[in-house]
Amino acid sequence: MKENPYQPWLATIDSICDEVGGQRAIKTFRLVFQDEKVREKFTFLPGQCVMVSLFGKGECFFAISSSPTQKGFIEVSVLKLGKVTSALHECEPGDVVGVRGPYGNHFDVSGWMGKNLVLIGGGIGQAPLRSLIKYVVDNRKQYGKLDIIYGARTSKDLCYTKDFAELKTCEDTNACLSIDVKEDGWSDFVGFVPDNLMRVNPSPKNAIAVTCGPPIMIKYVIQNLGKLGFSEDQIFTTLEMRMKCGIGKCGRCNIGNLYVCKDGPVFSYKQLQNIKGEQ
Repeated sequence: MKENPYQPWLATIDSICDEVGGQRAIKTFRLVFQDEKVREKFTFLPGQCVMVSLFGKGECFFAISSSPTQKGFIEVSVLKLGKVTSALHECEPGDVVGVRGPYGNHFDVSGWMGKNLVLIGGGIGQAPLRSLIKYVVDNRKQYGKLDIIYGARTSKDLCYTKDFAELKTCEDTNACLSIDVKEDGWSDFVGFVPDNLMRVNPSPKNAIAVTCGPPIMIKYVIQNLGKLGFSEDQIFTTLEMRMKCGIGKCGRCNIGNLYVCKDGPVFSYKQLQNIKGEQ
């Protein structure tokens, strides 16, 4: 991190992938640090975040959606929602942005070695899970079975479709897609993500579950994980959308006595239950 934590590094937009179209479009930006030393030394782990700034517009937090096993760049997936994200969507390859970070804690990729992983995502909430998925796939022999459950309202709202086409061919990996309403030509599950979770029926034995997505989806996913026998300390989520300054100074991301930017954004459900009980 820089001596001045608010000063970003300059990064060039190397490429842009259109994930989802329409009014709430999603694009994935591949960013390359201009300083070669920064490019070589910048390290992170799945679940960590960066602040991306567009000069003259503002800055926003994003989970890093690429894996640290991929060198020379980082990727962030951006939902077009407000002033800064809309401006980012107008950018083109070659444009320059600012990046500072990485911030926050991360998924316990070392402690989860040897365990079965159940990753449940919805919409743009798949972004931090994508980093974890790519990391696990690139270190496949160090983990058990990988169940990936991901859904969106329609097939056109699904992100990372090329990734999922590849995942369906990976050994000991179960990639399960869903959409909310039936469409012609759709051969995967039709229904909500929590229902697809029950259909997949993953075992809680030697397993970790991670869920990211809309709050209402997370609520019912956690309920269903409990029905399947997962304990509170086997379930994890990430709250990076609450992060503001990234360094614990503004106080706008606190939940109970914790700061999402310093103590999170990755929390176990047990931690969140304890915080809720203290408030």
